[in-house]
Amino acid sequence: MNKIAIGIDVGISTTKIVGIRDGEVVSPLWIKATDPVTSLYGAFGKFLHDNDIALDDVERVMLTGVGAAYINSPIYGLTTQKVEEFIADGLGAAFESKLSRMIVVSMGTGTSLVSYQDGAIRHLGGIGIGGGTLNGLSRLLLQTDDIKQISQMALDGDIAHINLSIGDISAHPLPGLPMDATASLFANAQGNASREDIAKGLICMVLQAIGSASILSSLNSGIRDFVLIGNLSRLPQCNELFPKLEELYDVRFIIPESSEFCTAIGAALSYVNNKK
Repeated sequence: MNKIAIGIDVGISTTKIVGIRDGEVVSPLWIKATDPVTSLYGAFGKFLHDNDIALDDVERVMLTGVGAAYINSPIYGLTTQKVEEFIADGLGAAFESKLSRMIVVSMGTGTSLVSYQDGAIRHLGGIGIGGGTLNGLSRLLLQTDDIKQISQMALDGDIAHINLSIGDISAHPLPGLPMDATASLFANAQGNASREDIAKGLICMVLQAIGSASILSSLNSGIRDFVLIGNLSRLPQCNELFPKLEELYDVRFIIPESSEFCTAIGAALSYVNNKK
């Protein structure tokens, strides 16, 4: 059996790890801990144990993510390299989506935007709105930052109780804007709004801001495909909100099957591709 290349996306408290062997992704998993070093070693140990992989079976360990800066020595004596996060984003998204031309929208604590065109990867910029925004505002307004709980609450929320729509301010649709398009986020919120409505409003605000920034980043590029990766891409509300943006702006938002692991996949692929 051929050796395995391991990609690790090291966050501040969450680490994601995957293997690439013979062009296939092996058992992606993630671990949450109080610091990146603990998270990384916990994820690495669990990955080897769960997949019955010996240290001698590992050909290379590739690190990426903001937490990778804390790791400056080989992991368990294995050859360890670092890869720029934006490169890993592009490679992982291209591998998972099978597209050759796209903008990769990495929905993490904040959001970064990366252009991928036939293997050429370029960081376009980003916005400071993402999972961290949702967590912080939920702590203030809902007294929780449990993303599963927030998402579950939002399923029973009514966005009309939070946002102002075009239909609320105009008797007729505006050019290019249907009556249910958002005119102003949170402008319709009342002081007695339910927790469910607030949760719905917070998630929609974050996702809509990300979607709008993504579309604006593509102006004059001709790119109409956006690949969503990162933890926020797994929110069920993505399947409700992004199709509306697709219809409004004639674009395509794609969420790969392993979207939350794309950066770790890209890290491993950076070694595999360079080796080839």
